[in-house]
Amino acid sequence: MSAAEAENPAHVLIDHALALRWEWFSHDVRCMTSAFLHDSLAVGVAGRNAAHADAVLAMAKGWGDGSVAGVLGRPGSRLPAPSAAFVNAFQIHGQEYDCVHEPAVLHPLATVLAALLAEAERGDPVSGAQFLAALVAGVDVAVTLGIAAPDALQFFRPATAGIFGCVAAIAALRAMPRETTLDAFGHAMAFASGTMQAHLEGKPALPVQVANAARNSLVAIDLARGGMPGVAHPLDGPFGYFALMEKRAELVAALARLREGHRITEVSWKPFPTGRAGHGGIVAVQRLMAHQGLAAEVVESLEYHAPPLIHRLVGRPAKSGMEPGYARLCLPFLASVTLLRGTVSLADFQRETLDNPAVLALAARISVVADDNPDLAAFVPAHAVARTTDGRQLVENVTAQFGSPQWPLSDVEHLDKMRGCLAFAGLEDRHAALADAVACLPAAPDAMAVLHSSGVIG
Repeated sequence: MSAAEAENPAHVLIDHALALRWEWFSHDVRCMTSAFLHDSLAVGVAGRNAAHADAVLAMAKGWGDGSVAGVLGRPGSRLPAPSAAFVNAFQIHGQEYDCVHEPAVLHPLATVLAALLAEAERGDPVSGAQFLAALVAGVDVAVTLGIAAPDALQFFRPATAGIFGCVAAIAALRAMPRETTLDAFGHAMAFASGTMQAHLEGKPALPVQVANAARNSLVAIDLARGGMPGVAHPLDGPFGYFALMEKRAELVAALARLREGHRITEVSWKPFPTGRAGHGGIVAVQRLMAHQGLAAEVVESLEYHAPPLIHRLVGRPAKSGMEPGYARLCLPFLASVTLLRGTVSLADFQRETLDNPAVLALAARISVVADDNPDLAAFVPAHAVARTTDGRQLVENVTAQFGSPQWPLSDVEHLDKMRGCLAFAGLEDRHAALADAVACLPAAPDAMAVLHSSGVIG
């Protein structure tokens, strides 16, 4: 790293993104990129039935007519590119089913994929290899910003770091000049936003913030293409990203990891449509049921002892009248549904379940207890302690997150999730076509032509 690059981390990230080529990637990187593309597309299709998704689409149509870019899960719906990016990002993140990079505490593909889909439709055709390499580039950049911030979230990182991942991905896709890309990074800093208050309250502003990042990345790109200069130090300036949006930065170590592989291989699937911080508790309850005979009717109390991040993100109490977004981030509700139904599915966030007296009564006996883990980004280790009405105390340890690189979904589990997502949107008959499109993409001369052939995008 040169002295000049050391002074401006934006140059390091931009040079990395612009240099990537699909043919250089390892087998693991290629497999994980295709797998998480498939996952994110299917999750976005299911998101057409997310809470408020129809209102978001109607709003986007009100911004102006257009026929440039398609919308996931809505055959025939086409919008101007920025509007399509907004709606697709909302749908991908709208049900908390999209993949996540746990150490970065960041959902990288919701923003990056939505932006790339829109960009790839509004300009010259791009090959599948170009599209996939750009996806890797965007994930690398967004996640690097996340892992460079070792403290608890102050702002909603999937949006704040996500917009830079989007800009890097589009720049890589279009082989933009370095200085133009730096200008776009500068404009992205002007647009970066996303508050954790939405997470605290469980409001649908969470996917709105992701959607806004995807949309504004195209605006940042267009301003730079139009010749408008952006700030030169968007990340490390005294009023740049880290100074304003994170407590401190450990950039040297994070940037060094760019030479050690690609962050897409560190991304985790979400086996359940909930906040990732709730997954360990769901799995612990399933194991207590399967291995130790725990049943809902004998639960006197259930505590999930976990790192502080888990308590902060999903330790809230269940309550009548809660929004789906709140319930997805409420472990007492999620554990109660698991005890009563065996799992948590997309269908469990309708009013019938959210206000079910039996679900809420059981949830009132479930709590999250923060332990003294000093790692502010840790999801594990954790353990569940159930006390029963017949005097038993049952304990289940959680040492890895289901869906993580240490415990990935099997091929069957991955395909079952994809099929379930498409079925939720009424498009289960497109399951094989979508799988075939993703498999054919690396060799495709026109990425969007192949993706449109699946029938899941307008």
